[in-house]
Amino acid sequence: MPAPTLNREILRLAVPALGALVAEPLFLIVDSALVGHLGIVPLAGLGIASAVLQTIVGLMVFLAYSTTPAVARRFGAGEKGDAVSVGIDGMWLAVLIGAVLAAAGALLSPAIVGLFGASDAVAEQARIYLELSMWGLPAMLIVFAATGLLRGMQDTVTPLWIAGLGFAANALLNWLFIYGFGWGIAGSALGTVVAQWGMVAAYVVVVGRLARTHAASVLPQREGVRGSARSGGWLFLRTVSLRAALLATVAVATLLDTDELAGWQVAFTIFSTAAFALDALAIAAQALIGRGLGAADETFVRRVLGRTVAWGAWFGVIVGGAIAALSGVIGLVFTGDAAVAALVQPALVVLAVAQPVCGVVFVLDGVLMGAGDARYLAIAGGLNLVPFVPALIAIEMLHPTGAAGLAWLAVAFFGVYMLARLATLGWRVRGAAWLTVGG
Repeated sequence: MPAPTLNREILRLAVPALGALVAEPLFLIVDSALVGHLGIVPLAGLGIASAVLQTIVGLMVFLAYSTTPAVARRFGAGEKGDAVSVGIDGMWLAVLIGAVLAAAGALLSPAIVGLFGASDAVAEQARIYLELSMWGLPAMLIVFAATGLLRGMQDTVTPLWIAGLGFAANALLNWLFIYGFGWGIAGSALGTVVAQWGMVAAYVVVVGRLARTHAASVLPQREGVRGSARSGGWLFLRTVSLRAALLATVAVATLLDTDELAGWQVAFTIFSTAAFALDALAIAAQALIGRGLGAADETFVRRVLGRTVAWGAWFGVIVGGAIAALSGVIGLVFTGDAAVAALVQPALVVLAVAQPVCGVVFVLDGVLMGAGDARYLAIAGGLNLVPFVPALIAIEMLHPTGAAGLAWLAVAFFGVYMLARLATLGWRVRGAAWLTVGG
């Protein structure tokens, strides 16, 4: 029967993708846990350095999202050699961008750390970690592109294995370098950098085998790299708009008061955690949509769209119900403070109600990425800010405080902003402009 087959295909891609996505933040958790035992000052320094690195990496994730659809289209068209070649071009683009970022980042690390206004001791720890970690940036970006290549080839299991092995190596090397060799926070940075380049080595072996199997070139092709840069540039702009929305929300939460800022951190952490599963579903949609369009099978593409949107909505209902049921105790789990728990509960209820919308938005984002509709996603990202920014300005001017203030901030982000994204993405998929078939 067609329906169970499609369901199995979605699960075959989404479940391993979820595992790989979960492995990524575990790197930071391990670093934080091991460095935390060195003392408050090194941990504070790690916090600053991690904020910088996560911002850079978050902006560069387009390397995976632009590579997946390009590879999947050619895979669907039966052009497996070209599929591998265009994925390798994406990896070469990652090398170029990563090299520039590493050199500039290592040079500018002291100035970047200085912007945070930390004490001299904390700033020194942050500088040490950041300068060393910059040399792992090229590896991180290559991993993004290589992961996108394999996803496009309908393989999310291999990235899961590599991510798992990378996490284990990171934990072991961090412990050895920090405590075995006594290198302190520098050992944590070096351990992570070595683990990252180890993951690159594993991907090079896997991709090299694919290149030999399908007679694909491993040398960079100018047009392929240029095409990856064009698509990636649009997705970069789309990511910038997302980051702008997040930073603007944090800025308003900061203006409300310290308690509201802490409460927003709790609510947004829950939102981000639920987003992992939705990201995995979006990744499956990317790979299947790209493959279907490459095979010129519009019927299959429409079925994938309908099925993944339905899954996203139902998952949102389930997760929303869980968040609503636990809204009274989530704040206690995070802080142990009953006052904070009461402060954040209304915002969590708003998040719970918005989860079905969030589920559909994440999936539609993946669908249009899979279709290679990067230019529209960038334009939509700007349009989404049009109703959202005035909502934030209104909250800042009215300055509601306490639980009401945090709840209105949640309405602005989980309501106004996510509904704007739903409108722009939903309008696009209702038409046919994104359904460009062929390899």
